[in-house]
Amino acid sequence: MVHHGYKFCQAVLCFLLLFSLSSCTKDFEKFNTDNTGFTPDQYHIGLVYPGIQSAIFGLEGDYQLTQNLNADCYAGYMMSPNPFRGNINNLNYDLVDGWNRQSFIVSYTNSLFAINSIAQAGTRTKLPDFWGIALILKVETFSRLTDKFGPIAYSKSGSSLISTPYDSQQDAYKQFFLELDTAVTNLNTYVKAAAQNSSMEKNPFAKYDLVYGGEYSKWIKLANSLRLRLAMHIVKVDPATAQSQGQKALDPANGGLLATNADNAGISGGGYHNPLNVIASSWTDISMGASLESYMTGYNDPRLPKYVSPATDNLFKGQYKGIRLGSAVTAKPGYNGFSTLNASTAFGPNSPMWMMTAAEVYFLKAEAGLRNWTGAGDVKSNYETGIQASMDQWGVSAGNYKNDATSLPKAYVDPLNAANNAPAVSTITISWDSGASNERKLERIITQKWLAMFPEGQEAWTEFRRTGYPKLFTVVNNNSNGAIDTQVQIRRLAYPANEYSTNGAEVQKAVQMLGGPDNGGTRLWWDVNKPNF
Repeated sequence: MVHHGYKFCQAVLCFLLLFSLSSCTKDFEKFNTDNTGFTPDQYHIGLVYPGIQSAIFGLEGDYQLTQNLNADCYAGYMMSPNPFRGNINNLNYDLVDGWNRQSFIVSYTNSLFAINSIAQAGTRTKLPDFWGIALILKVETFSRLTDKFGPIAYSKSGSSLISTPYDSQQDAYKQFFLELDTAVTNLNTYVKAAAQNSSMEKNPFAKYDLVYGGEYSKWIKLANSLRLRLAMHIVKVDPATAQSQGQKALDPANGGLLATNADNAGISGGGYHNPLNVIASSWTDISMGASLESYMTGYNDPRLPKYVSPATDNLFKGQYKGIRLGSAVTAKPGYNGFSTLNASTAFGPNSPMWMMTAAEVYFLKAEAGLRNWTGAGDVKSNYETGIQASMDQWGVSAGNYKNDATSLPKAYVDPLNAANNAPAVSTITISWDSGASNERKLERIITQKWLAMFPEGQEAWTEFRRTGYPKLFTVVNNNSNGAIDTQVQIRRLAYPANEYSTNGAEVQKAVQMLGGPDNGGTRLWWDVNKPNF
């Protein structure tokens, strides 16, 4: 099978060979006069975008290595029933270089190559609306990468064939915010111009969009919501910048945030299929995590049967049963009878892979309100709206869920191996408590946010590292040789070995910026070891 990355790279190369860089005519200054409509350059630049979008998660082979066998499991959502490499792998903190380097390959080869190519084709000035979307996709892609590894090659990537300097994570975040500024300005300018010119094409990006069908107003909301997410990431290390960027995102004058499930940003269509469907159903390589079981069964969460299927093992058939991270799973079919992702609901072949949802945004606003950011709104209202938005997203009735002040996460029991058993690690309840401390309120917000973001493990892992919530079961077997503290849990992935062999001097500088050894125990720039308030 030819991967999407190869397809769109071929499209880029064909585009660069066949079309000159000077023939585009859709500059912003011509928006109110130029009615040339669809141009060949717009068409061939547009062909690149489905590949950039689908590469955010990739198909099953890429996704399994770039996210599923790290962040999805580190976030407490999932665990594999496959004893990869004799149970010596990422899932028990023996980091597999051949797995983790795939994140670099996909981000740079499948995404940045294409984005740099269309930039060289003049997209910045000739199709600034398209460029705005490219920047949003770029920030989405590389914020995920830096939040896995730390410093990354970003601002100067592609500028040299010999070596590529790394940016500190702080500098990468600064550039993310600037790129989101440009994206929002470009798209708002186009939307305003189109509203004033009835003959102007209203939806030029529709044919290339696997997210919103070309609706620029929704891309603007996604950009603002992404800004709010990134601002919250840095709230402990740089509270002033976090607040200023967060308040910019919250300002409705900039185009608003994801507010309803119709605004949710997911990758689907155009031949793309949900990679988790294949990983869970065809490969039987991923199952429910023990932490997800603890919270969802303890809370009697109505989303549970939407997320996962009941166990099929005869010992506990019909129950919802997860696997604890780092368990010494036996050869298949040993743990295959545990609960897996529900292929008939959330993880059908054509189900979207969600980048961001309205529910997440309401929980971000709840935390912003807790931190007294202007424009955030009422904390309790945002918290409860976030819960309701998630219930609506999955088509279940919330019932009395939001008012439940007694249900608690449950202890974990492994029916096949009592060595994996663990008592519940949290006493947080669901119902909002206005009299609780800010720390307790934050645990409640992040726990429900975590439940709503499933299965987006990258962001869930980031928020766990930033806040310490939700409280998760620790790894059963820790094979890091002391590099990763079992109680603190894993903080990052190590740089790939081939970076040392091809870009060694710059990687060494990146490790110096990281401020600790290049292993899974070193904290990222925003991962500050101090209280949340």
